[in-house]
Amino acid sequence: MKYFRLFIVFVAALLTMTGTSFGGYDYIDINSPSIRKMPIAVPLFKSGTGTLKNGDMQLPKKASDMLSGMLDFTGYFKILDRESFLENLLKPETTLQTVDFRNWTTVGAELLVTGTIQANGNDLEIEMRLFDTVKANQLVGKKYKGGVNDLRHILRLFASEIVFCLTGNRGVFDTRIAFVSTGSGKKEIYICDFDGTNVRQFTKNNSITLFPAWSSDGQWIAYTSYLKGNPDLYIKNVSNNSISVVSKKGINITPSWMPGKFELAATLSFSGDQDIYLMTGTGKIIKKLTNSTGSDVSPTFSPDGKKMAFVSSRSGTPQIYIQDISTGNEQRLTFNGRYNTQPCWSPKGNKIVYSGLDGGKHNIFIIALDGKDPVQLTHNEGDNESPFWSPDGSLIVFSSTREGPSRIYVMTSYGTDQKRLFSISGEQSNPKWSPGLFNK
Repeated sequence: MKYFRLFIVFVAALLTMTGTSFGGYDYIDINSPSIRKMPIAVPLFKSGTGTLKNGDMQLPKKASDMLSGMLDFTGYFKILDRESFLENLLKPETTLQTVDFRNWTTVGAELLVTGTIQANGNDLEIEMRLFDTVKANQLVGKKYKGGVNDLRHILRLFASEIVFCLTGNRGVFDTRIAFVSTGSGKKEIYICDFDGTNVRQFTKNNSITLFPAWSSDGQWIAYTSYLKGNPDLYIKNVSNNSISVVSKKGINITPSWMPGKFELAATLSFSGDQDIYLMTGTGKIIKKLTNSTGSDVSPTFSPDGKKMAFVSSRSGTPQIYIQDISTGNEQRLTFNGRYNTQPCWSPKGNKIVYSGLDGGKHNIFIIALDGKDPVQLTHNEGDNESPFWSPDGSLIVFSSTREGPSRIYVMTSYGTDQKRLFSISGEQSNPKWSPGLFNK
């Protein structure tokens, strides 16, 4: 499942550039809650000389449509309707050097993407460029070689270059999402690409399987399964399927990986109480992290690994607490509402997203580390639970019953652009976003 098995050759690190310097990051302010979507035109890509072995004449259209969808997913762009375009870049006499930028600014495009696909049997060479139409400058130019089956991966690489140029952030194009689904008739863990495509089943236990958690290098998923009758903890390699099992007496649930280490925390109850323990990536206990009356579950670590947020019932109802790992000092974070669970620490380290019971329904909130003024992101649309940040902090994935059965949705970190990722059989819940994976 490693992406480096794709035989993609990066040909040109950077084609000609003028004007605005690459990496200026002055186009899109990703820290603004009222981000303005940049109008971008993605015309149909041109076909170069040569033919595909399978005769797929729709490949240029497929490529441009796919790239448009990836850019639209970010929430940063307004994709312009091709019917409004004044210039036909598919004409044989049109070259990248003869683009009339006035034709694009007239229809409202501030950015323009052009692409040419050169085919040779099952091999492709794709050249793509990003232009600032207002300044008539090229911002990014890339050329890639690969096979026909590598098309989607190539386009994700270029989409990442576009977002990096405009924001200084690589985006989520090289990530995946693990989640629980009942599509097989049992609760199993599935994986999909960042935008809900390429859904595939990861576990086939024919049992109840819950709480997926990605390691910080993206090579392992920890989860709980009732495969042998007890809620045991499994730590499974994504590539070779090797597995370690933690099967202590009682429950072994809610795993969460320590950032940058082959260590994870989970709730175990072999001592009687449900407490959180730190373990090696093979399941050996390092130390006990919590020790209080009541149930302590759902650990999540700060990006530097120095603090841990978790859920505890020690005050009578589930609330979120923060522990300093080195000192063991703990303080309560949430006070609004009587039922606050499923915390996830933001990649920037300054906020925690969680699910809280509000008016009889579960909704998603964000709270700063001072515990003041939590912000509600979902409203009046079923139960919304299990929020989890994208690794760049720009998006939040969550489950919702707004359409009836539980499905997986994504929204911006400010709660805007809420949309369902996919529609498959069964119900889906407990999504977890992976770290970046292409170069892992």
